[in-house]
Amino acid sequence: MNLKNKHKNYPYYETVPYVDFRQLTQVAAERYGDRIAFSWRKNPRDEEVQTASYNQVCDRVRRLGTGMIDLGLRDQKAALMGEANCDWASVYFALGASGSVSVPIDRELPPDDIVNIITRANCCAVFYSPSVEEKIGALRERIPGVTKYICMGETSADWASELEALIERGVEKLEQGDTSYDDYEIDPDRLASIVFTSGTTGKGKGVMLSQRNITSDMNMGMLQFTVSDKTMFVLPPHHTYGSTVNLVGHYGLGSQLYFSSGVRYLMQEMKEQQPKHIVLVPLFVETLYKKIWQMAEKSGKAAILRKAMKISGGLMKVGIDMRKQLFKDVLSAFGGQLEMIICGGAALSQDIIDTFEAFGIVILNGYGITECSPLVSCNRNQYRKDGSVGCPLIASEVKIHEPDEDGEGEICVKGTHVMLGYYEDPEATAAVMDEDGYFHTGDWGKLDEEGWIYITGRIKNIIILANGKNVYPEEIEHEISAVPGVAEVVVYAGESKNEEREIIVAEIYPDAEEIEKRGITDVKAYFSEEVKKINARMAPYKAVGHIKLRSEEFMKNTSRKITRFNIDKSID
Repeated sequence: MNLKNKHKNYPYYETVPYVDFRQLTQVAAERYGDRIAFSWRKNPRDEEVQTASYNQVCDRVRRLGTGMIDLGLRDQKAALMGEANCDWASVYFALGASGSVSVPIDRELPPDDIVNIITRANCCAVFYSPSVEEKIGALRERIPGVTKYICMGETSADWASELEALIERGVEKLEQGDTSYDDYEIDPDRLASIVFTSGTTGKGKGVMLSQRNITSDMNMGMLQFTVSDKTMFVLPPHHTYGSTVNLVGHYGLGSQLYFSSGVRYLMQEMKEQQPKHIVLVPLFVETLYKKIWQMAEKSGKAAILRKAMKISGGLMKVGIDMRKQLFKDVLSAFGGQLEMIICGGAALSQDIIDTFEAFGIVILNGYGITECSPLVSCNRNQYRKDGSVGCPLIASEVKIHEPDEDGEGEICVKGTHVMLGYYEDPEATAAVMDEDGYFHTGDWGKLDEEGWIYITGRIKNIIILANGKNVYPEEIEHEISAVPGVAEVVVYAGESKNEEREIIVAEIYPDAEEIEKRGITDVKAYFSEEVKKINARMAPYKAVGHIKLRSEEFMKNTSRKITRFNIDKSID
């Protein structure tokens, strides 16, 4: 049976609703007790894997929250900066549960950006990992509003204290009868977190999220799809895709999270940890896809692999599933147990989705945006549509603003998961929220007869030609990215100096290894020929008129998305 098209309205999955982080940790402890919640390595080279059960995490958050209140952090804003691990998750939960406001920050940001965020958010405390202590120490004089520095690990700095000391402070207060943590009445609609977006078109904004925003997003989201009992945390924790979907969503369902030591260790850790599913962004999925074929080419088994895919496809049509046997070598590279990848954050080629499914790994493609906490829609385990980012979450509303003759327009979302607004920026908030309470995403797309979402591109990226025609660069980029030897591509409008007319440019960063393997000597001529083939099957006004090569990767934001605003669009 093809599970992709089982039936349209199969039942929603069971979840346990929760409205705030304190309730989340308490209910999870009651339901899952001594089951492992988190596992991690203190050092990537350590053989020993540390673990914490749901009971232990609940106790840790309660002690930490009590210590935070005693430290005076209630009603204050605290920056949270470091890699994903048990401490980061515990601090994130405890800040919300004790009445503080978390401000997650990417640890890889330049010092100026870190200072800007901490200053703009009016943070009085910084929780940080030892890996960024030197960076934090160097900018202390520039953030005089911060009076408390808490290291999530060991520190020798005389200006900082350790997280364990704060936990012990909480233990002492609890032993003395302090009930400030348990007695605090959490307002789930109050500001709980400020997430500064790392936009692809310019300076980011501070997205204000409440605990209801985050928990309702996962209450609705986890009705749509089910997850396995073990996964890995690979995403950056400061991003809502990581903190909400990977952390909050999975924690509420009792799924064990292994915190990865980093992208460079991903394949090694997948083999060791044997996750049944994993949450990734398209860039990671594309990397895994390329590795599969690179290994197949290197071993001389690429032709055999393609033949096995055809055989498997034929067997699947008559109800025989031999994928675990036929693709054992491929699956073993991911630990041998991987059955599903939840993917969101950017467009993902349908060819990649189909290839992974041919191997026996389902990809649930979804759509999210920070301002919606972030999940807006997703494909379901047993009902998926090619090219779609899925059906909107139950109890949320999605509409297309001013659709054109093809039904395409700006995607707008309404629901309890939509942000409170942009921090100290009412004008920016008013610009994206309409009078009916819909958030205008800035994404262009359409809905089908069942309300499933199909994304065309970003409004800010649309190329409007002199004849009034609209060109969506993402559509052309999707086609060009499938050309062997293309590592990255961005399409935009340029101007030909010779012909003095607008021209569509495809700027390509070549995959040097693939180019060399194919024996290509004239790279530009090769890409020009391939793009001509693409032009031939597209509308004439969408034709790429100029190929531009670059020698280095495109600049990206902290979510690993290409920042288009700083691309030099001049044409030689």
